[in-house]
Parts: sequence; C-alpha cells; structure tokens
Amino acid sequence: MLKLIHASKIYAKNGICALNAVDLTVQDGDYISVTGASGSGKSTLMHILGLLDSLTDGEYQLDGAAVAHLPAKQRARLRSEKIGFVFQSFNLISRTTARENVELPMTYAHIPKRERSERAVKLLERVGLGARTEHMPNEMSGGQRQRVAIARALANDPPLILADEPTGNLDTASSIEIMELFSELHREGATVVVVTHEEDIASFTQRIIRFRDGQIISDEKNEAWKCREGRKTDAD
Repeated sequence: MLKLIHASKIYAKNGICALNAVDLTVQDGDYISVTGASGSGKSTLMHILGLLDSLTDGEYQLDGAAVAHLPAKQRARLRSEKIGFVFQSFNLISRTTARENVELPMTYAHIPKRERSERAVKLLERVGLGARTEHMPNEMSGGQRQRVAIARALANDPPLILADEPTGNLDTASSIEIMELFSELHREGATVVVVTHEEDIASFTQRIIRFRDGQIISDEKNEAWKCREGRKTDAD
C-alpha cells in the first residue's frame, strides 16, 4: 500500500535532515507503531505518509502511484479519499457538536447533508458516543474527544488511519480504550499507523518501527501482539 524508497527530508531553513534515506513498506492491513525520542524523525515520517509535506529526495508510492511530488491540490484530494488523521490535540472545532465535527470531511467531499448527518451519527455510535452526538467538545472528556476525532477520521471510509501521538493528552485508562479501538479497526481491515513515544502504547501494535536521527534503526514484529490478540479472541 505504502512504500518509501530512499526517502529524505531536509528542512532548508535550518539544514536539519529529519529523514535520511529511509526505506519502508507498509502493506494493506498492517498495524504499526513508529516510536523514538523527540526529534528522531517519526512525526516527519507521519507528515510525509499523510501527504502533509513533500520529500526533498527519494520516492513515495501510494497504492503503486508516485505521490511524493504531486501538486498540493492533488495531495489534498488523495488525503480526502485515502487517509484518516487522528492527532494528539484532537483538532476538533470547539463551537460545533460532535456530529458536526464528524460531518466536516464529508462536507469537503460534497456528500449531501442528510447522508453525512446519518453517517456521522452511525460513526459516533461505532466509537461508543451515540448519546453524545449533539454535545460540544468542551462537554466531553479527553478520551471522548479523541473518540470523536477517530469517528471523524473514518468519515470518508479511508483504508489508511494515521495517528500522531493519539494518547499523548490522555490518562492511562483512556489511552488503553483508544488503543483498543484502533485494534478493533485493524481487525475490521483498516491499515493503522500510530506514532508514539510510549512503549506501552507501541505494544498494542503488530509491528514496531524505531527511529533515531532520521533513520529506521529497527523494524520488528511484536510477538506480544499475538498474545494480546489471543486473549482478546478468547474473551470474545
């Protein structure tokens, strides 16, 4: 699904090499965490994968098509069609309801009002907030706001979910709930990539990629994931 080939990103203003000749393949249905210290390059990687930034050198292929150097308008269209974003700070519009926040990506996709309203309600029910559809963000806890953000990320049914420090502003219990929700989305077929600096959050994922100084230093299957999923299956 995603492939980086000798991908580099150098910020001209300060000369920092945030990505240094990175090679990475993400297959359909992968469940990946990207971890590393602050400044290691993991957030830059997320911006590149999400088409929020472009490479200085190298190639990025999305579903087999070269997308690294597309014009901004084409990148925006691909983001709308293929990628759902979840951010640490939720990025909800404070003066609109949970339902209206979830509707927003569908508005940009020109989906009729009634259809997008019905879908937003279903998505909020999907993340456990069926009773909160008309609540404002300031009427919800951090974990609930992040659930709204996840519902919004799913609005246009993207095959890829990118989450940048999605539990960074949450307590332990809420963090576990959010990661369990990502695990459910993965089991339903989504490709999920989570950026985190927390080892316990990375342990939820099937594959752990570690970054240092703009390079991948390890890319390993998480053997503990099998045990976690096995316990989940037994409980179900």
